[in-house]
Amino acid sequence: MTETPSAFAAAIDLVLSLDPELGSIVALSLRVTLSAVAIACVIGLPLGAALALYRFPGRQVVVTLSAALMGLPPVVAGLALYLLLSRAGPLGSWGLLFTPTAMIVAQTILVLPIIITLTRQVVEDLWGEVGDQLRSLGSSRSRAIPTLLWDGRLSLLSGVLAGFGRASAEVGAVLIVGGNIAGVTRTMTTAIALETSRGDLALALGLGMVLIVLTIALTASAQIIGALSRRLGV
Repeated sequence: MTETPSAFAAAIDLVLSLDPELGSIVALSLRVTLSAVAIACVIGLPLGAALALYRFPGRQVVVTLSAALMGLPPVVAGLALYLLLSRAGPLGSWGLLFTPTAMIVAQTILVLPIIITLTRQVVEDLWGEVGDQLRSLGSSRSRAIPTLLWDGRLSLLSGVLAGFGRASAEVGAVLIVGGNIAGVTRTMTTAIALETSRGDLALALGLGMVLIVLTIALTASAQIIGALSRRLGV
């Protein structure tokens, strides 16, 4: 087993030398996570806004369910998706199990409730503030959705970042549906878990460093964009 001091030095060397194995794992992780967050935003932003603006039978059940699913255990989501995609499952003929596509679907399932719930809260608050003004200008609820999403973009960015954080740190679901196959479905988190159990602390630490740097960089960028937007009044 690699001793900790030398493991840190080796991890830094892996990162600075742009190790091909480390790079491929990072690239796949970003592709899976960013795809999942993007899909969750495309679906979740309009759904969350619609939940905020429309009243219909069963709405409170949907609101409660979406909030409850924010805490959905990843292994449960992974198991349910595994059963659907396995050969004996209803979607087994699609051949998606142990592929990056299955991992994207798993992460989307985990991120979507976060996007829906936070979007509903933000849009509901904005509608309470400017709803009368928008109605006086002849705007219907459906036409008001893009305006409210744009006005609440800085607050919604926090929800997107929360979704990214949940997806990027996820292990259980992607491990179950992805299989942690080297060069195919091995992400940063699953690789860290595997290499730590093997005693290869250098690669595990290198991936951990990259994951932390990416998270900090994304959060800092969002804060800078928010500060500039407020300063410029856009």
